[in-house]
Amino acid sequence: MPTSTAPVEVKVKAATAATVLAVIVTVLNAVVADSALLGSLPAWLQAAVTLVTPPLATFWVGWKARHTPQGPRTFPPADGAA
Repeated sequence: MPTSTAPVEVKVKAATAATVLAVIVTVLNAVVADSALLGSLPAWLQAAVTLVTPPLATFWVGWKARHTPQGPRTFPPADGAA
């Protein structure tokens, strides 16, 4: 199986960073700070916010980030082509 030497797209890096940050905030709110980060919200709303925030942050940041330019692509000739 050939390996790809293409760089990781900026969209992927940005979405991954947003996911990690959202999960860190979620874990801090739930475990370490004992819900103090979102203390002004009711407990049921805190649960909903911490459930929905990581996937929404991932999607939004991935959507907004620009694509990494790929440049021209060259393809090998088809079988039997001269």
